[in-house]
Amino acid sequence: MTILSSLVRAYERIPNVPPSGFTREKIGAVLVLNPDGSVVRIDDLRDVSKKKALSASIDVPKPVKRTAGIAPNFLWDKTSYTLGITAGEGKRTAEEHAAFVDYHEKLLAGSDDEGLKVFLSFLRRWNGNLSGIACWNDDLLDSNIIFVLKNDWEDKQWLHLRPAARNLWANLANDDSVPQGVCLITGHHAPVARLHPAIKGVFGAQSAGAALSSFNKDSFTSYGHEQGNNAPVSVYAADAYTTALNLMLARGSGNHMLIGDTTVVFWAEAEDAAVARRAEQAFDAIWGGSVDKEEIADNLERETSQKISTLLDSIRKGKQLHDIDPALEKDVRFFVLGLAPNAARLVVRFFYEDSFGHIVRNYQKFIEEMRVEPGWKTPYPPFFLYLSTMATLGKRENLPPRLAAEWMQSIISGGRYPATLLSTMLMRIRLDSHVNALRASILKAMLIRNFHATKEATVMLNTECRNTGYLLGRLFAVYEQMQSAALGPNVNATVKDKFYASASVQPRKVFNILERNSANHLAKLRKTKGGYAVNLEKLVREIMGPMNPDGDPFPISLSPKEQGLFGLAYHQQKGEFFKPKSENIETVDTETTEEK
Repeated sequence: MTILSSLVRAYERIPNVPPSGFTREKIGAVLVLNPDGSVVRIDDLRDVSKKKALSASIDVPKPVKRTAGIAPNFLWDKTSYTLGITAGEGKRTAEEHAAFVDYHEKLLAGSDDEGLKVFLSFLRRWNGNLSGIACWNDDLLDSNIIFVLKNDWEDKQWLHLRPAARNLWANLANDDSVPQGVCLITGHHAPVARLHPAIKGVFGAQSAGAALSSFNKDSFTSYGHEQGNNAPVSVYAADAYTTALNLMLARGSGNHMLIGDTTVVFWAEAEDAAVARRAEQAFDAIWGGSVDKEEIADNLERETSQKISTLLDSIRKGKQLHDIDPALEKDVRFFVLGLAPNAARLVVRFFYEDSFGHIVRNYQKFIEEMRVEPGWKTPYPPFFLYLSTMATLGKRENLPPRLAAEWMQSIISGGRYPATLLSTMLMRIRLDSHVNALRASILKAMLIRNFHATKEATVMLNTECRNTGYLLGRLFAVYEQMQSAALGPNVNATVKDKFYASASVQPRKVFNILERNSANHLAKLRKTKGGYAVNLEKLVREIMGPMNPDGDPFPISLSPKEQGLFGLAYHQQKGEFFKPKSENIETVDTETTEEK
């Protein structure tokens, strides 16, 4: 199923969708009008109970598509259009307000509806004097404004919802001059949308919205067609897919999240709407929650949240979905869409459709691949922590473009991880010489998935592994431990700080130096902890045994796979030193430990 057709199907299943020709927009306030067109007051519709005031979501006539020109909306708009005021310099504010007035003067001139005539009276007498508006708040500047008659306020019969206004808007939408054709989505012969409505809510995209489908250059067109006629989509289908997508991108929807620089939208399809919603909530929980975590928590009942938490815990423990929730295994199709901004358009990073049961099994496979000892502070770190540990300064914006989205896609599809995952992780480790449990998990998963290194890359320390990269990683950890045990924790530059980057890439340059330095460390250690020094020497001989110690055990360079095994082995061997008890190595003073 294509992206647009699956979104149209989603639209047709969503309850309480905006009526045809309408969309759900963020509205800051409503201007209350007297019968003579004078202003009673302005009522703030925003929710100001949170740190950031949240505009109300209200169905209004679909907005026009603005680029650089001036174009007013029908019976609603931002304050520069509706009132002629703005928070900025407002170089075009007078023109925008004049266009708003002129547009409605022409459209409403022949109307005998009381409300529309009152609105015209307001436009004619309004002089931009804010001091005459009761309850005005400067925070409302540049927010969207709607209108209502004083007598209609209690019933919330906004001006644009009056029957006369709706009929007028429907007539404007049903323009007979619009060419007809066969819709590529529905297959029906219907009016073709020249321009598709804008998509709002994608991270980094223009606040006015961006196009998912557009033809704004000659190179995008063919056979002399213009705009939407190059790929005919009916007005209905264009409205349907954009409405569905905008609703799922809206704050508090529970159907989107931010993964790296990619906005990921997801939805489920099932005969039972409750089952579909449960699948969506579980998917959201798997990835650490949506962008609007706090708001969703307010909207969900506590009992539902507990059920999802229990479901997620069972999934992570490897239980089969058909044993946990049979309905989710059998009856749910799941869709995941990754979007990113590109000027006034959107880029589709990926689109994946599968059964929810298959996606869950692929996630469980990922969980198993990421298991490593010693592990992280919590058994199932949220996905954003894995992304942060690869990024410079831990900031999402410093990740390579597309990496997060490509990794997520490979996880849910069960495919190979992106090649940049390993190169990015190795580069980050070389730059700061730090291997923690998160980084070791990424190395291990990459080695298993892409290099099929299931025998070498194990959860625990693999003392049977004979891979050179793995053995060198273990050996490096032992040399570091020798230094720490001999000199204590207060060393200006540790073995790891000085040599990890070189040792993991070009071991021959470094390991001979480390071998000589270790002799000095052991000599000092024998004076205070003779037994421990002997054990460390034995461990070095054990590790170097398969490496031709009498010849040249240190290769010139290591391949990316061997570098990954080096980092994994280093982490695992280091963890052995800090266990409460060890069969082979004396317990290490916990004051010398590093955060895992």
